[in-house]
Amino acid sequence: MESLRATGVASVRELAESLQVSESTIRRDLKLLDANGELIRSYGGAALALRDMTNGAMTEEHPFDVTATTDRAMKEAMAEQAAALVADDSVVLLDIGTSTSLIARRLRGRPVTVITSNVGVLDELRDDDAVRLVMLGGVLRRNYQSLVGSLTEKAMRQVSADIAFLSCTGVRANGHVVDDMAVEAPIKQAMIEAADRVALVASETKFPGTGSLRLCSLADIDVLVTTGGADPQTLELCRQAGGKVITA
Repeated sequence: MESLRATGVASVRELAESLQVSESTIRRDLKLLDANGELIRSYGGAALALRDMTNGAMTEEHPFDVTATTDRAMKEAMAEQAAALVADDSVVLLDIGTSTSLIARRLRGRPVTVITSNVGVLDELRDDDAVRLVMLGGVLRRNYQSLVGSLTEKAMRQVSADIAFLSCTGVRANGHVVDDMAVEAPIKQAMIEAADRVALVASETKFPGTGSLRLCSLADIDVLVTTGGADPQTLELCRQAGGKVITA
């Protein structure tokens, strides 16, 4: 990881030589680090995960430390609007991310069922007797406070929800909702299939944002919760597709 922070990318051969271990050992380590979401494996090597890069270097900010983010106010405002969409006695799916953890905070004390693979949501609701909390299984990615992998995907396909709150890393001008983590994309897509309604929570910074993996299109979104600086033409695409746009 130190090598990747310095260079952004590294080959198996380079890592094996610098660490004085076999290439097979490096491949096993890269497989594990990729599963944990700390890097992205590539042909013959690895690269830093896109969301961990800032001007080519690893950001030291913990990705799920809300107090350290510069857009906390936007996330708080979106969480308030999103929680208002939840009816009592409903089943709610909460995606990975800080925004969904803030939504969970606003569901405390309410008679709802929350299903998630977000460890941050567990932290928010673990001591709340009013909320029925269902945690999906999977491999723990400590740096993103989430559970991922085939176990999570299989569990997700066994549940059904009234509403799902989805996060992403980008909303393209053509209406494509994208993400940059291959390990998360299948779980997010399963969430969309499992819910009667899908609410995308994406601040103005996600327009267009980043990401090469298509999760869905705005036509698949029932409600878009965003902030005032989001691209108006992209928001209009959502409305034209039948989605409701809520600006926090």
